[in-house]
Amino acid sequence: MTDWPVQLGSEQERVLITGASRGLGRELAGRYAARGAHVLAGVRDTNLGDRLEGVDYFKLDVTDGNSIENLNRVFEGVAIDVVVNNAAVRGDDGGLDTLDGEEFLEVMRVNALSALLVTRALLPALRSGRRKVVANISSRSGSMVEGTIDDDDGDYAYRCSKAALNMVTCKLAHDLKANGITVISLHPGWIKTDMGGIHAEVPAFESATGLMKILDDIELSETGSFKAYDGSTVAW
Repeated sequence: MTDWPVQLGSEQERVLITGASRGLGRELAGRYAARGAHVLAGVRDTNLGDRLEGVDYFKLDVTDGNSIENLNRVFEGVAIDVVVNNAAVRGDDGGLDTLDGEEFLEVMRVNALSALLVTRALLPALRSGRRKVVANISSRSGSMVEGTIDDDDGDYAYRCSKAALNMVTCKLAHDLKANGITVISLHPGWIKTDMGGIHAEVPAFESATGLMKILDDIELSETGSFKAYDGSTVAW
């Protein structure tokens, strides 16, 4: 259950973000709240020491199927405009020599399967929303065409999970278009976060700004697309 009451009847834009305790998820939550949106931030631990003003936090463990399925009940009767499937883990980046099968499957579960299950659980809320947008935070590293250009990292699990997430986007876009729901994959850039590391190039603020602009402007005719934070199209 959530540890806060869901307020109904609000005319605010309502945005739900998974993996919102840090990094890009936290940046997006803060930016949306600052502009007046009702932000629902999914986090594994609701006992956060540094909560953002104007953000409602709720417990969500994307590795737990029951936690995800519970979303349908928690948000029963609530209209959600935008769902941002942001929760992700990096996994091992040592290449074939250090690849571990169980860890690989866990990365796939968090980065790809959870987005599919979260979207399914929130379909009633999305159908009631005004915007009806699902954004899957993917990565250029999951692109079959661009994924290894100037990028020699050995992170098999991460790349494969993001490629799988892109197919989740394509399949959901196909299946949910009749409901007026737009589904897209987004490449946030190599962000300066804990996951991105010390050599990352894009400030989280800059990435979030670009992603929000895309989500503000996206139309149903663009469902199933793959865009970078700067508005450019990423090849599948």
